[in-house]
Amino acid sequence: MLDQWFGRVRWDRLWDATLETLYMTGISVAATFIIGLILGLVLYLTSKGNLWENKWINTIFSLIVNVFRSIPFIILIVLLIPFTRMLVGSMLGANAALPALIIGAAPFYARMVEMALREIDKGVIEASQAMGATKWDIIRKVLIPESLPALISGITVTAISLVSFTAMAGVIGAGGLGHFAYLEGFQRNNSQITLVATVVILIIVFLIQWIGDYFTNKTDKR
Repeated sequence: MLDQWFGRVRWDRLWDATLETLYMTGISVAATFIIGLILGLVLYLTSKGNLWENKWINTIFSLIVNVFRSIPFIILIVLLIPFTRMLVGSMLGANAALPALIIGAAPFYARMVEMALREIDKGVIEASQAMGATKWDIIRKVLIPESLPALISGITVTAISLVSFTAMAGVIGAGGLGHFAYLEGFQRNNSQITLVATVVILIIVFLIQWIGDYFTNKTDKR
């Protein structure tokens, strides 16, 4: 029965494609978290009434974030072809997808970081200042710890979006499950491969969501 349904699936290729998807997702999530956290902190801290209030810096960073957040991912890949070739040396393979994945996701996550920080009670920050805490102390010991559940929830949503981005990138040769489903499944009229690749992507998404929910609940003090 299994041979009848899945006899045309190349399981070794499926495994390789799954590892490529996990590699692209893992690297891009880590880089997105770091870059997005920095951008989000800058957006929040330089906004009106906050520690590093600066209208011009806030406007410039807001513009950069809004521009890159607004570009559809498939168009962003095409726009970044010269940059990707210069950085990686090729437009093919998992590494070639990383610049577009990171540049596409980091601004999205930056806005989520900014929103998470805005939810922090101003009284907590004022109390820290009254106790003599420096600006860096407030960032490290107040802002980030207080917003941690929302930060984890935000990176979970972003990670799930990145899984779908890797699938789109795969269609133009970046590898992974998207490339496997398109090349081995769609182009060769093999619906078994397309179905199995879709199920594996769903499993990855469910695992990411479960892990994200677990750590969000563990860090939530409410």
